[in-house]
Amino acid sequence: MNSSNSISTASPRQAVGRREGLVLMLGSSLTIMGSVMVTPILPRLAAEFGPIEPRADLLVPLAITGPALAIALCAPLAGWLADRVGRKALLVLATLLYALLGALPAMLDNLPAIVGARLLFGCAEAAVMTCCATLIADYWHGEERLRYVNRQVVTIGLVGALFFVVGGALGEHSWRSPFLLYLLPLLLVPAMMKILWEPPVAKLRTVDARPDESAPGKVALLQLVVGYLMIVSGMVLTFVMPIQAPTLLVGLGVTSSTLIGLAAGLSLLATLVGSLTWPLLRRRLGIAGCNALLLALMGLGLCLLVRAQSYNAVLLAVFVQGLGAGLLVPNVMAPVMNALTATTRGRGLGGFTSFLYIGQFISPLVVAFVGAFAGDLRQSIQWLAFASLAAALLWVAVGLRTRGHRQADVAGSRQSS
Repeated sequence: MNSSNSISTASPRQAVGRREGLVLMLGSSLTIMGSVMVTPILPRLAAEFGPIEPRADLLVPLAITGPALAIALCAPLAGWLADRVGRKALLVLATLLYALLGALPAMLDNLPAIVGARLLFGCAEAAVMTCCATLIADYWHGEERLRYVNRQVVTIGLVGALFFVVGGALGEHSWRSPFLLYLLPLLLVPAMMKILWEPPVAKLRTVDARPDESAPGKVALLQLVVGYLMIVSGMVLTFVMPIQAPTLLVGLGVTSSTLIGLAAGLSLLATLVGSLTWPLLRRRLGIAGCNALLLALMGLGLCLLVRAQSYNAVLLAVFVQGLGAGLLVPNVMAPVMNALTATTRGRGLGGFTSFLYIGQFISPLVVAFVGAFAGDLRQSIQWLAFASLAAALLWVAVGLRTRGHRQADVAGSRQSS
């Protein structure tokens, strides 16, 4: 479908084109920049503030992970504001705050102040994420929407890989330098103001009557709740690998930061491969079938991880699990978008963003909780792998039931005709 056939939600003159898509893809990529650019400088922050700040052991990691917690808490509020004051205005303001608050730590010499700035930065990041996802759902529908959801995930992965390298290189000279990169989104603000447009709610209500959307004024509640449960549990499983695999590698005698970093890079590559193959797999398997496949891949990857006895075996586990993780976000986000109406889309996608980051935040807590009963880390991961595989079987049953109903409907329509 080309831009001339895309559905305009503002006026007949405002057909959605590639320019809007490019701006929203770049805006979405700001979400991954929030963490990957400064993660490599964690040791330098510890070396800088450890001798002078007694709470450095707590505050230094919080300076890196704090924005994720802020996003989880603030995303629902950002979604509510997007529905009340408008998506475009909030996105422009949030992008400005993102740039200024992101660069602010480079000018601070106090670790608690840096942590505070990072938490406020996370609030701005929550609004950017929510508004970009909401505008994608507003501008495009049906297959075109699914295409842009997938492009969003792929763009985030590519930009994340790029800025992970750039941030690490700049961090070699000074821990302050990577924070200055957050000023780059200021270049995107004029494009947001000129190219993006606010979809009138009255017009969007009529679009909600499309067959691929929920009925006007009515949210598909079950579909929404299932999407929230899938994203929070999927992110718990996804983050088992990057958080726990280094510990298992050290247990195997692999202590080289280069080799551990290579495993993380392979995981990112596998995630990109999964995201790129999602459109084809969705057309072949459907949403339920893709849910079954991604859960099976993540469960299998975790099983391979706990049984790995060599570095290469761990790499295989990382790659298999990464393939499933790459399918997760687009396959869950698309049904959530379709479950929402125009007037609830901001709040609904704000909730989706919140649950996504809650899953990331609680992943190590879930592993520790299961480990309290299972006995050790490997057994804890093993039980999570079994849970993932069991959920995959459940989605296979859902997919078969859905296909059976569709075939019965087709047969009934043929008989009636």
